Amino acid sequence: MRGLLTIVIAAILTHNIALTYLLGMCPFISMSQRIKTAWGMGVAVIFVVVLTAAINWLVYHLVLVPAHGELIHFIVFILVIAGTVQLLEMVMERFFPVLQAHFGIFLPLITVNCIVLAASLFMILRAYSFAKTLAFALGTAAGWTLAIVIVAAINEKLRLVGDVPKGLRGPGIVMIAAGIIALAFLGFGGMLRIQ
Repeated sequence: MRGLLTIVIAAILTHNIALTYLLGMCPFISMSQRIKTAWGMGVAVIFVVVLTAAINWLVYHLVLVPAHGELIHFIVFILVIAGTVQLLEMVMERFFPVLQAHFGIFLPLITVNCIVLAASLFMILRAYSFAKTLAFALGTAAGWTLAIVIVAAINEKLRLVGDVPKGLRGPGIVMIAAGIIALAFLGFGGMLRIQ
């Protein structure tokens, strides 16, 4: 249990997928303008990453490995991710139409968000068990959500202050804020390491 908690916390802080590996930056930059939108996108990403990592682990270990089909795992993982995002889009269209309208084109783009695929690929590279895969997927998605919500909060505050130079508005200030947050998260580096 302690090992799983370490994986979750390390994936959130010291090995934050957005701040350490710079993955998932397109929706990170685009959706970090408002806290509400960033939070909604984060919840959608958590759902998709955890669900697809679990399904991909099962498919990889129960189907591809016994059939010696490990070579096509990229294609299979992408198909699982696309199906999961379609399911999420249908659920949001039915129950959360306002949030879906805020996402616009970015909801279907979760399909090609690098962190969704990265969580599944890291599970293979690190030879994670099913429980470790779920812990890592949850931590990875929660870390991405934490980072985008913090940057959205900073953006909202900066809009109130209005002192951002014209050349840094938009993606420039997002990247500066993300860099400062990444430095802060590195402070936890000596405490936690992903196993």
